[in-house]
Amino acid sequence: MQRILAPMAPGVRVLGLEDVVEYAEPVEDQPTFEGNALLKARAAVAATGLPSVADDSGLCVDALNGMPGVLSARWAGPPRSDDRNNALLLAQLEDVPDERRGAHFVCAVAFCLPGAGAAGEHVVLGRMDGHLVRSPRGAGGFGYDVLFVADGYDVTTAELPAGEKDAISHRGKALQEVAPVVVAALDAG
Repeated sequence: MQRILAPMAPGVRVLGLEDVVEYAEPVEDQPTFEGNALLKARAAVAATGLPSVADDSGLCVDALNGMPGVLSARWAGPPRSDDRNNALLLAQLEDVPDERRGAHFVCAVAFCLPGAGAAGEHVVLGRMDGHLVRSPRGAGGFGYDVLFVADGYDVTTAELPAGEKDAISHRGKALQEVAPVVVAALDAG
């Protein structure tokens, strides 16, 4: 988030979980990306008293009726494992022809201000369309990046330089949209 937000929100210092007093992260039990992002941002505000940005994202596969969706990180069950998630996804799509391997990433970003209630909450969505390849490619990124090729590209998002991926990704788009809201709220406060 820092890498993406820094150019759009100069002067705003983005802290990670390792920069604040440790707190119990909430269980992501909401049925939507927006719900899980809000749940995490609200928990961060409650634990730190600081304005908070949180995201929830995942992969939605057309041939799987939008799954794994909000279950993306836990698709293959506990413990979380990108390798097991990717292996399971490839097994589920083994007989699906290339022209039916459409997919998209979704990212919900929530921004919450302390003490403002619902009036101080803002949620945006970003989306990146593409398709899935038949075997992992690339070493960058994380999760399903090794299998996902964005529309207009011939390499997986794991093969893209970070800056290029940030410009087209679901997370990059959502953070670009929320950045002016964050800056305006902090300037007003």
